[in-house]
Amino acid sequence: MAEVTAKMVKDLREMTGAGMMDCKKALAETDGDMDKAVEFLREKGLAAAAKKAGRIAAEGVVKTLVVDDKNAVVVEVNSETDFVAKNAEFNAYVDEVAKQALASDASSVEEFLAENWAADPSKTVEQQLSSMVARIGEKLSIRRFEKILNADCVVSYVHGEGKIGVLVEAGASVVNDEVKEALKNIAMQIAALNPKYVSTDEVSEEYKAHEMEILKAQIANDPKFAGKPDKVIEGAVSGRLNKELKEVCLLEQVYVKAEDGKQTVGQYVAQVAKATGSNLSIKRFVRLEKGEGMEKKEENFAEEVAKQMGM
Repeated sequence: MAEVTAKMVKDLREMTGAGMMDCKKALAETDGDMDKAVEFLREKGLAAAAKKAGRIAAEGVVKTLVVDDKNAVVVEVNSETDFVAKNAEFNAYVDEVAKQALASDASSVEEFLAENWAADPSKTVEQQLSSMVARIGEKLSIRRFEKILNADCVVSYVHGEGKIGVLVEAGASVVNDEVKEALKNIAMQIAALNPKYVSTDEVSEEYKAHEMEILKAQIANDPKFAGKPDKVIEGAVSGRLNKELKEVCLLEQVYVKAEDGKQTVGQYVAQVAKATGSNLSIKRFVRLEKGEGMEKKEENFAEEVAKQMGM
């Protein structure tokens, strides 16, 4: 019997879009013959995504699920088109993915895909995904998920019909509607302004040093600083770095709903803590944006028609 290698499994998976374990089984059943393995998968109805495997799926939705204000998950499931992202069946499927991801012990998407699908344990999560590809007719992918567990309080916010999903975890001795409303406001701020850190305490010295080098180079090329003393240049670099940190650190950002336009998010949190008698603090946040960092296919329908007509 021919040895089934990891590369053979990978190649078959790319050719057919079938699940990893299904590809491994197909190769084992067909003594490593790639063509027969493809036929095996087709016969089993597992290669329905064959022509879709190479497509780009950068649309879709980001969804959140919060249970008892203490446990939450945010997931991104991608499709090829925005049309499918608005499909009721697709959205119901993503809801199930979020539910299973929250209950899962998996620490990666790969581990998650290998689990049994909770709604039908005869399938893996990956096999159910392949079934959905066959039903919907587009490439779909479970791209990522992140969880917050056993929090004092966690809230979620989804912007733009699933374009951005945010989770905010808080430390809180009192959790009431006022506290949760404040955290929701902060989640909206995170969605809008995309901070990278909770506070400057989280920013590494390596990051600061790297940014300072960039700022020094910028100032060196700025005619306004030509011939200025080192002390002046160092002050300018420090000032620009502090300004940048206020933009990327949540608690240092100006709170977007501040009436005076000056109150920071940190000051807003302190205000709510005092008003509610809660020892309130922001511990962490998660922000997922649909298709972030992914290449999106540029459609040119005139070229597509010409190609199909052999022009």
